[in-house]
Amino acid sequence: MSLIKKYISKCMRLYRGLPKASYVIFAATTINGMGIFVYPFLTLYLTKLLGYTAVEAGTFLMLASLAYVPGSIIGGKLADSFGRKKVLVLSQLLVSVCLGVCGFFEVSPIVPKLVLLYLCIDGFADPVRGAIHTDVTNPDNRQASFSLGYLGHNLGYSVGPLLAGILFYRSPRWLFWGNGIAGFLSVLLMMIFIPETKPTREEIEETRVKSTSDKVYDGGLLKALFSRPQILYLKYFKLEFLLFRPQILILALCSAIIGLAYSQTLFALPLYTETLFGEQGAIIFGRLMALNALVVVFFNAAIVALLKRFNALKNVVLACAFFAVGFTGYAYCHSILSLALLTVFWTLGEIINATNMNYYIANNTPINHRGRFNAIVPIIEGSGRCLGPYLAGFVILYQNLAFLWLLAGLCCAFAGLIVYVLYRVAGK
Repeated sequence: MSLIKKYISKCMRLYRGLPKASYVIFAATTINGMGIFVYPFLTLYLTKLLGYTAVEAGTFLMLASLAYVPGSIIGGKLADSFGRKKVLVLSQLLVSVCLGVCGFFEVSPIVPKLVLLYLCIDGFADPVRGAIHTDVTNPDNRQASFSLGYLGHNLGYSVGPLLAGILFYRSPRWLFWGNGIAGFLSVLLMMIFIPETKPTREEIEETRVKSTSDKVYDGGLLKALFSRPQILYLKYFKLEFLLFRPQILILALCSAIIGLAYSQTLFALPLYTETLFGEQGAIIFGRLMALNALVVVFFNAAIVALLKRFNALKNVVLACAFFAVGFTGYAYCHSILSLALLTVFWTLGEIINATNMNYYIANNTPINHRGRFNAIVPIIEGSGRCLGPYLAGFVILYQNLAFLWLLAGLCCAFAGLIVYVLYRVAGK
């Protein structure tokens, strides 16, 4: 027991001395994670309760991802123009109302339409949360703060899927009501304890003088996105080559490829467990998702502390390796124990990727474009998650789930190769 206490104490040192707002975000994210009921079980809701085919469910999940896009773009722009809190509170209130209405309909053909509306409105909030988290931190404490927020999400998520798995057949309406209540409480916490964080004009101009990595950029969003290249001179065989690298864009595209594979954990995995274990599949899927969250809770701090001395891009390559092995293994392992072990394996990749990819991008985001970067970059990253279920539906139709897992592993290996090349070229 003393060894466990020492381990926990050592890990918690990583989170000492952070801004007060970081701890508020941790608490709010934990509450929100506890209520994430709808999206993880959306595939089973559509196929088991509404009778959708795998292709139809995959197509719907693609539309669900697309519904997020307009809200995210508008929300990011509003956050940079008018402030963070107003946009966050208004959007979450509308989300909670929408989920409440879904609960009253429970199992009805109208619910998927309301879900699309809910996801569109929820898109307003996500870039605002990201912008607030970046606002209240600096490059020195940002990785630890992001790690703490990620820990909070998974601490809540370790409970959420277990509850949702029980509620799925017994009372589907509480999937929606519980999700809405938790989201409202989390935003209420941030509204009370975190002041408006939108950078002042003085803070923005200060980055111009200091020439920091988050230096202000005076142009529009697309120009700002391409303002984060590095121009390097490479020497090969005594010849110099000028290389133009829009590194944030490349990383976002690599993240999209990873997302294409990772989306199968919410689309193919519930179908896979249902195929292997019948009606127990929903419960087993919920347990695997809870296991995923528990691994993050217990190993997140240790992994961040262990790897923070290494280059963030190098760590992303390692994450891709864990993803590739974990997803590929699903194609050959069918027992509950083997599925659990592989879930632990790709979860380690998730931890490494989440605490390094976002950290690297946040440090290179212009201070006056944080809201918009927190909108457009996740959209590029999320394009993979958007296409993943749609393409997977056809793979399942013409091949099988095992072949789908092999493709998912291959996608992660390919993304890792691209990031490795980027790391070797950058040299930092």
